[in-house]
Amino acid sequence: MPARELQERLNSLREQLDRNVPLSKEELTEMHEEARQIEAQLKLEEATPDNNLVDGVNLAIDRFELDHPDLAATLRNVFNSLHSMGI
Repeated sequence: MPARELQERLNSLREQLDRNVPLSKEELTEMHEEARQIEAQLKLEEATPDNNLVDGVNLAIDRFELDHPDLAATLRNVFNSLHSMGI
């Protein structure tokens, strides 16, 4: 998947977070940090996989699946994009 599409999905994630999703301050900080790490990875365009990044997104999906399904769906899209890019 092109980096442009991943960037669009990251933008969607940030928009959801900015819409006052009912998350605790800690959860919100965690999601912003995940988005920041993904964007940093995108900018570097490293050829080597960053398993910590993918694992972090995957754990966030599991964590928010029940209480915040829209957020989890957006994270799942990000995860799929990373996977498609070989990250």
